[in-house]
Amino acid sequence: MSGADTIFALSSGAPPSAIAVIRVTGPRALDALAALGCVAPDARRAGLRTLRGADGGVLDHALVVVFPGPETATGEDLVELHLHGGRAVIAAVSLALEAVDGLRPALPGEFTRRAFANGRMDLAEAEGLADLLAAETELQRRVALDSASGGLSRRIEGWRDDVLGLSAQVEAVLDFDDEDDVSDLPAGFGEAVRVLAGQVRAAVATPTVEHLREGFRVALAGPPNAGKSTLFNALLEEEAAIAARTAGTTRDVLLRNVALDGVPFTFVDMAGLRDDTSDEVEAIGVGRAGEEIARADLVLWLGEGEEPEGAWRVRSKCDLDDRQPGRSSDYRISAVTGEGMPELKRALVAEARSRLPKPGATALNQRQRALLQDALAALDGAGETRRDLLIVAEDLRSVRAAFDALVGRSGVEDVLDTIFGKFCIGK
Repeated sequence: MSGADTIFALSSGAPPSAIAVIRVTGPRALDALAALGCVAPDARRAGLRTLRGADGGVLDHALVVVFPGPETATGEDLVELHLHGGRAVIAAVSLALEAVDGLRPALPGEFTRRAFANGRMDLAEAEGLADLLAAETELQRRVALDSASGGLSRRIEGWRDDVLGLSAQVEAVLDFDDEDDVSDLPAGFGEAVRVLAGQVRAAVATPTVEHLREGFRVALAGPPNAGKSTLFNALLEEEAAIAARTAGTTRDVLLRNVALDGVPFTFVDMAGLRDDTSDEVEAIGVGRAGEEIARADLVLWLGEGEEPEGAWRVRSKCDLDDRQPGRSSDYRISAVTGEGMPELKRALVAEARSRLPKPGATALNQRQRALLQDALAALDGAGETRRDLLIVAEDLRSVRAAFDALVGRSGVEDVLDTIFGKFCIGK
């Protein structure tokens, strides 16, 4: 991949559609228009143009918009072709562009990578944009939008400015330690480091973007024939699992993703837990069920037996008059009649919202969390003001390096392909 290339890609939805947008960016973007036989309209004003192939034949009548760099999404000259959205039209224009010397189809994420390389966005904003494109629920959208809009980046830059101020205080002592007017660190230095470390520690402690992407994981557990699969289907509002009176019907783990009130969930149905099975396949299912219970954010325990610590005890089949009261329960439901289901769903949504990233809060991915953990360790070291000031200065430099890597200012070349490779072509 070379920044000297001019690239193009379909940047709108999959055809057929009413309108299809092909974007062209790079040093030969305007030459591409000339190669299509049309004159560029005034900058940032749409113009109706006839696009022609190399043989002079008409490809399409399109609206053309020219955005001169560097004030563009990519920081380069950029052209948008608003075509009729048929597959044949898109294919014909794409072939004509590919035939132009110096033009090639874009790689996945290449438009965004150029925006990053040209300073139009930093790496944290780019990662937020990737999460925004993948968002399927309202909560995912709102959290990702904050990072894509620079919320995390602004916080990091504020922290970095604080560290620069602290570093200046240390350097002043190191540079003028033989002068009478500068002999020691200011009295508030240690407290300022601790305050900053507390802010970073709070960010590290928040749930991760990956947790939000996968959804709040709820495992339905209990003995065989306790109504787990019936409740599973009721929560999903579809017949995803086989529900029968026969004990041991569910043998394997079933997972489904669903949004409740804009909050992402992963519901897990599993084999009933019992120790006396002679069925080898069921025994494997029971083992996997134990693993899912350990992995879950919350366990709904149905039926008798001792529930795992922190589980919600749910009395199912409360519509059956002949069912004995049994032990007390947190929720009484009937997945068949719907009794108690609205209350259970509301409680699940409230619990998930309390434990997932909140809109406007810092939501870190694994790469970002690891870098902030490095910064936090260095800040804790810098807060020990009785240490050699050269070591304190090096700790603060390490903090700045972690912050720089987080927003892509330095030290991220080895992860760029992985990050931008997750984008679709044309973004």
